[in-house]
Amino acid sequence: MTLQDWLDTLSRELGLTELPVDDDLIRTLLDVARDAAHEVERVAAPLTTFLLGVAVGRGAELGAVAQTATGLLTGRTAD
Repeated sequence: MTLQDWLDTLSRELGLTELPVDDDLIRTLLDVARDAAHEVERVAAPLTTFLLGVAVGRGAELGAVAQTATGLLTGRTAD
């Protein structure tokens, strides 16, 4: 099974068919996960992406929450 097959299958089974799991979404989440793993510790990666998912589920835009997390992790905050 490929990554895209897995994500499509899981999305469908979780009833998330309205959410496009495309290259941009994947790249955004993996970038934040990488930063969390390197700047905090490895286990921060899945936990951070989970918190981003909760925020998105509550109506936030993925790009905005990813930018917030990245800013906190790297010490660069949005002005």
